[in-house]
Amino acid sequence: MKFKNYKYILAAGLVSASLSSCDDFLDRPAEDSYTTDQYYQNDAECYNGVNYLYNIPWSDLLDSWFSELENAAGNQYQGNNNFVLLSIPRTNENLGKMVRTQWAAIGNANIVYNNIKGGNGSKAAKDATMGECLLWKGLGYFNLVRMLGPIPIVHDNSADIGSNAYADKYCVETADAYEYTIMTLEKAMELLPKSAAEGRLDYYSAEALLAKVYLAKSGLNMNGSRNEADLAMAAKLADDVIKNSGRELYTVYSDIFRGKNNFSKEALISWHFYGTIQPWGAGNQLPAVFGMKGFTESLTWGDWTCPSVDLMEAFGVSPLDNPEVRPEVDVRRKATMMMVGDKYDYFWRDKGGFDYLRFAYDSDYNKQSDGAYHSGTGANIVKHLVGNTNDHIAEVGYPEYSAQASGLSEHVLRLADVYLIYAEAVIGNNTSTTDESAIDAFYAVRSRSVSNYKRPTSISFDDVWKERRLELAYEGDRWFDYVRMSYYNPERALNELKNMKRSYFNGLDELYKGYYEGNGWNVTSSMNYDQNPPVINPGTDVFRFPMPDADVVFNPNLLKDPVHVDVRREYSY
Repeated sequence: MKFKNYKYILAAGLVSASLSSCDDFLDRPAEDSYTTDQYYQNDAECYNGVNYLYNIPWSDLLDSWFSELENAAGNQYQGNNNFVLLSIPRTNENLGKMVRTQWAAIGNANIVYNNIKGGNGSKAAKDATMGECLLWKGLGYFNLVRMLGPIPIVHDNSADIGSNAYADKYCVETADAYEYTIMTLEKAMELLPKSAAEGRLDYYSAEALLAKVYLAKSGLNMNGSRNEADLAMAAKLADDVIKNSGRELYTVYSDIFRGKNNFSKEALISWHFYGTIQPWGAGNQLPAVFGMKGFTESLTWGDWTCPSVDLMEAFGVSPLDNPEVRPEVDVRRKATMMMVGDKYDYFWRDKGGFDYLRFAYDSDYNKQSDGAYHSGTGANIVKHLVGNTNDHIAEVGYPEYSAQASGLSEHVLRLADVYLIYAEAVIGNNTSTTDESAIDAFYAVRSRSVSNYKRPTSISFDDVWKERRLELAYEGDRWFDYVRMSYYNPERALNELKNMKRSYFNGLDELYKGYYEGNGWNVTSSMNYDQNPPVINPGTDVFRFPMPDADVVFNPNLLKDPVHVDVRREYSY
């Protein structure tokens, strides 16, 4: 069953998106509006009842997830931000939001799963939609364990609340949380069909996520190496997805992120949004968060949310490069960040395309321009943007109705990621490999974006490590690469983070404005990287974000030593 007109129908009163006010890890949808006696009585109601899990429970995550995780990973500069400085207190509002949203998604998935299980749809419809619930639940647990390490397990919200166990829960050990995630995704694979209508989750969606889980878990509690069985499993699962899922890489990298490809042939898991704020959370907020003031007819405020100098250098460019001779070997740079000299035919198409430099200084072109350049690093964000109203109509089929309500989908897991998971898993504990299939996987990703790249005879871990950064920048992934590296090689992970350029450039407005006014590209000694950048000196505990204050106040047990649980004996689906 397809999603109707991109808008995910919420059966009236089916499940409220409002969550209870009790402790975050038991946030759950209200259950008293509809029961299984009133809904989930046929296949359409099963599908319609699960549709909102593709957007609303995840909505509050967007403005923090895709920004703060990039701050922490060194891909973004946002001033003296706690995540930029890698000094994150448990009272941090965005930390609380990121954690709370995962629990909300898990709680909603639990309730809908149980309601469908007790409903009267066909076995095929019930299996498929219950599998969707479990995949979303597995994603929530995977995110939580990578953020926090030990976490409590909420297998069934209703049972925990009914037994009054919710305030006494302990966190389980990190390995147990991973095992619970694996068990959940295995069950999702058992239930999901091998193919589904466009935009919906299928067997390979769960299998791809499970491959990523095994790659992350492979280093857990290891010292300098990774678990060979976990690596082999990650490779096996990824290989099956690559060969049999039917997903394909887009030829043009930037096409992945366009609204015309919301139901992407490259995506395995996506959050799908509709351009409305009724109900709140159905629309995508990110174009408002990352778009510069004046970029759309709606409110946008992303002028000072900037790709980092360190990420620019990873792409081989600098904010001081003359745009007329700037080296551009990787098309992903322009599809990820806009810099002086960049123009885009898919933004502002009714104005003949978007000109980044003119946007900054020409108040006739950009009615909200104040005649100054605001980015502290020499770039602004491209991913997660649609453009103006005309672009939204051209891409999605209707106008963006208000601020924070775009119809752009967000692709959570893509085939390119799976290719790189496979290549890294095959390399495993070696420094490099000549394995043909691993090289093919790596080459498929890199050659798409680097036109003169020749197929190598070997690839190294460092090759794949850097490629992941370039391919997946601004997709909420890089921080978790460091987390999984910290499991077995914390020194390297920490050293990389400490030695990044996490601050700003001086004199960019003077340089760029002079160039715009036709005075040439004149770099002076005052135009330089921050001479006194903040000292970034965290310990290895930085790889586990603190348990948010709201949870700890409600249940102090969450700060106590985690307990071991045999999850496969304790829980079942």
